[in-house]
Amino acid sequence: MSQQKSDYIDDTEIDAELDSEADDGAIEEAVENLEANGFDVVVVDTAEEALETVQSQVPSSASVMNGHSTTLEEIGFVEYLSDGDHDWESLPDQIWSIDDDAERQAARREAQTADYFLGGINAIAQTGELVAADRSGSRIGAYPFAASNVVIVSGVNKIVPTLEDALDRLESVAYPLENERAKEAYGVESAVAKQLIFRQELEEGRTTVVLVREQLGY
Repeated sequence: MSQQKSDYIDDTEIDAELDSEADDGAIEEAVENLEANGFDVVVVDTAEEALETVQSQVPSSASVMNGHSTTLEEIGFVEYLSDGDHDWESLPDQIWSIDDDAERQAARREAQTADYFLGGINAIAQTGELVAADRSGSRIGAYPFAASNVVIVSGVNKIVPTLEDALDRLESVAYPLENERAKEAYGVESAVAKQLIFRQELEEGRTTVVLVREQLGY
């Protein structure tokens, strides 16, 4: 079941100033600096266009893995990967069909090296850095190196002025909401246990950021 921000917003206290839709100037500055730091950036207007962009990014027969992302759920990617008309190799379907805990964990680790790994992000600094954290590391483990290609989808509400603001957003917006989701979904609290500051992509064409002019995700 998809869990949206609206399911948890009333149960949390977040810094709303760090979760507002960025204006055109902020978006332009973020795009310019992300591209200067080696990231490819595609800006789209709607969630539907974001899904179409993601579909166009991933070639036929590629192995595809995703980390948990409310944004990917909101644009329809998670459902499409599981049920859609594509000829990708869906690694999540393989992983969650494994009954043995140790075998499933090993498969999750191996899936970090997918041809294409998709996920969200917790904050984007206008200065060109991406910030994310996980409890387990099963998402951000792929971003820096393991996956051959990375596609990150984000609403423009995650754009903030500075890296310091991005780190603040992780703690004061993303974590409280994710913590509520984790308690409901898994029966445990989340944690900012493993944190990534993705400052530069040095491999040309490896990492694409799809920015959506909507308020999406945590």
